[in-house]
Amino acid sequence: MAPLDPATPQSWADLAGEWQRAQAAWAQWWRSAAAPAAAPPAEAAAGPAAHAATDVARLNARLRERLQALWQAVADAPRHAGRVAQVVAPPPGDRRFHAPAWREQPFFSLLMQSYLLYADYLRELAHAAPLPPEERRRLEFATRQYVDAIAPTNFPATNPEVLAKAIATEGESLVQGLRNLADDAKRGRITMTDERAFAVGRNLAITPGSVVYRNELIELIQYDAVTPTVCRRPLLIVPPCINKYYILDLKPENSFVAWAVAQGHTVFMISWRNVPPEQGALTWDDYLERGVLAAIRLAREIAGSRTVNTLGFCVGGTLLASALAVLAARRDASVTSATLLTTMLDFADPGDIGVYVSRELLAAREPQLAAGERVHGGELASAFASLRANELVWNYVVGNYLKGETPPAFDLLYWNGDSANLPGPMYVYYLRNLYLDNRLREPGALTMLGERVDLSRIHVPVYVYASRDDHIVPWRAAYRTTALVGGDVSFVLGASGHIAGVVNPPQPPRRSYWTNDLVTDAPDDWLARAETVPGSWWPHWGRWLAGHGGPQRPAPRGAGSDAYPPLDPAPGRYVLAPA
Repeated sequence: MAPLDPATPQSWADLAGEWQRAQAAWAQWWRSAAAPAAAPPAEAAAGPAAHAATDVARLNARLRERLQALWQAVADAPRHAGRVAQVVAPPPGDRRFHAPAWREQPFFSLLMQSYLLYADYLRELAHAAPLPPEERRRLEFATRQYVDAIAPTNFPATNPEVLAKAIATEGESLVQGLRNLADDAKRGRITMTDERAFAVGRNLAITPGSVVYRNELIELIQYDAVTPTVCRRPLLIVPPCINKYYILDLKPENSFVAWAVAQGHTVFMISWRNVPPEQGALTWDDYLERGVLAAIRLAREIAGSRTVNTLGFCVGGTLLASALAVLAARRDASVTSATLLTTMLDFADPGDIGVYVSRELLAAREPQLAAGERVHGGELASAFASLRANELVWNYVVGNYLKGETPPAFDLLYWNGDSANLPGPMYVYYLRNLYLDNRLREPGALTMLGERVDLSRIHVPVYVYASRDDHIVPWRAAYRTTALVGGDVSFVLGASGHIAGVVNPPQPPRRSYWTNDLVTDAPDDWLARAETVPGSWWPHWGRWLAGHGGPQRPAPRGAGSDAYPPLDPAPGRYVLAPA
């Protein structure tokens, strides 16, 4: 689920191209920095080339000193029961080198520490490159991908755990690993969880409800009430269209939907269609008109309410904010409040995903996309996984293929592999106007459904949630929403990442969140004065939403209405369509 990125079927080939270009830029910089200058003028002595040469010399000297210290530790190992003293340690949270052999056996200790020293050196060298910020970001990203790929843990001959398991199983682990590799090659993706453990409609997305409306783009699900009374205003949830909706309705114990229903809300959910080839020409306006605005109108009619509360997650939040701006331009007061979860409206700093979003990459594919070619969900999933390659790529390469293991059952990762397709014109509009040109934040710069949109004209109360470790929507980027919308804004920062931070039920209590009623211009200033609250942010949001739910009324006896009778039981049909 989640914002964008032109990871094409050739996304890894594109990355390889970026790495080659980075190497060329690196080599040019190295030559200019390291080559002796022929009597430079005094005023030029402190220029970029001189600073670059100083940085290279400093990094080289530091690497040489650290390598000398490491080899001295190797020489001293016999006096320390064969153990090599630790010159460099893996960073906190790096689980690749947790096996005792990496510290207890001299060969593996030398191998690990040599790799870590070299990795530090390359990252520092990339960071010191005298390049424009965007080019430096691409160089740093490509360097990180390269460094992660060459780790000794990723090769059977240099991973002590792989070798030990191969010996213990008499090679069966390696044989099973090859079987796993062949199976994943057929699927076209890396298996990240035991997929036999889950099925949508069996043990995921099982909150009782019904599909009460269906068009060519969405199904609208209404969930059954579990309380004797409900708030008069219903809650409409707009999930990301890049993934399936059930990230907010996983297992009963961590279902955001089930929890919201239990708080006394009539909950409606958009289930986006997994776009088939014949719908490849759908546009951004189609997603607004046939998706968000249609759902708002129907939720009001079915619930018998003049207004609705709304919630958007990730790109679903971007679509929701765009729809609210259209309604504001039309002076339509159909919406009482809006919640935006890990949503970006100001794309000035898109985070690591920005390395995949460039005018060159978009221009290369735009003719095909504009003509109706779809963006396949697997393309996006691969690109998002590459942002955390050690955790979401190499971890499974080692476990699945080198150790021959089956990954444990994990509902979030099952959902992560259940991708959805997007229509080309919609995707191009999103990338060009929002990610590249960042025009959504400019009042009147974009026209949607015939209306000049202006986020500052959204005067409803807005609850903005961001996750501190989000690598897709950096929390400071999400914070900038507070200055864009015109209504009263509450900002809450949760622990963990893009998905795990959101899917954090109150029981059992985990993680924490930060609150500060004073929304300032600077996000770090806000955080410095924020209060840390242990546990889930859901109850905090629940109290906020209760203030916008309106008076209580008897709960509806069933889903739908005379005009919109139930069509199918939840989770419906669209969510079951494969990518």
